[in-house]
Amino acid sequence: MFLVALTGGIASGKSTVTKIFRDNGVPVIDADAIARQVVEPGRPAWHKIKATFGDEVFHAETGELNREALGRIIFDDVDKRRLVNEFTHPEIHRIIYREVIKSFFLGHNFVVLDLPLLFEIRVMLNYIHKIITVTCEEDIQVTRLMDRSQYTEAEAKKRIKAQMPLELKCEQSHFVIENSGTLRDTEEQTLKILAILQDSNQHWKIRGVIFATAALLVSSIAWLLNYKYKWFNAN
Repeated sequence: MFLVALTGGIASGKSTVTKIFRDNGVPVIDADAIARQVVEPGRPAWHKIKATFGDEVFHAETGELNREALGRIIFDDVDKRRLVNEFTHPEIHRIIYREVIKSFFLGHNFVVLDLPLLFEIRVMLNYIHKIITVTCEEDIQVTRLMDRSQYTEAEAKKRIKAQMPLELKCEQSHFVIENSGTLRDTEEQTLKILAILQDSNQHWKIRGVIFATAALLVSSIAWLLNYKYKWFNAN
C-alpha cells in the first residue's frame, strides 16, 4: 500500500476532492477531522490548551474548544501557534499512522491523506508516494472563505497570505487539480488522477518489502530461539 497526500490552501476546495475520492471507494484520512478529535473535552491536548490559554478559548456551555477564538490569539503569534502545535501534532500523527496501518491490513492499495499543512510541517513528506495539490484563483478563494467563515475581505486575504503560496505547493506536487471551474471539471480531473493511481503497481513493491522484512525477522527469531535451545541442552 502506498500513501497519497492531498493538500492545498484554505478554501481551495480540498473537501470537494476528498468527497469524490470517498465516493469512489478510496479511503481518506482527514488530518483536520483528527485535529478536532484530539482537542475534544478531557483529551490531553484539551487540558494543555486550557491550562495555557484559559477559559476564553472554550465554549462555556459545552466546554468544547472555540477554534475561532484560539485562532485569533495564535494567528499573529508564532510562539503561541508553535505551542499549540506541540500540544496537538504528536497525537494527530499517531492517529494518522494507526489509520494507515488499519487500511493496509484491510487490503487497500493506497490511501489518501488530507494534509493541509503537508509542506509547512513536512513530517509526512518522506512517507508520501504521490502529492496532489488542489488550487484555485485567489479571488474565488477569498469569496469562498468570506461565505464560509463570515470573514471580511481583508480578513480572508490575510488568512490566505499567511499560508504557503499555492503556486509553490503546485510546483512540488505530482498532480494539480484546478478547482476554479465547475464541479464537473473538478470531478473529471480527480477521476483521471484516480485512474493513474489505481493502475500503479507501487503497492505490490511496498507489500513485498514489508513481507520480506517480516519473513527475515521471523527467521532470525526462530534461529535465535533454536540456538539458545541447543546451547541450553549442551550445558
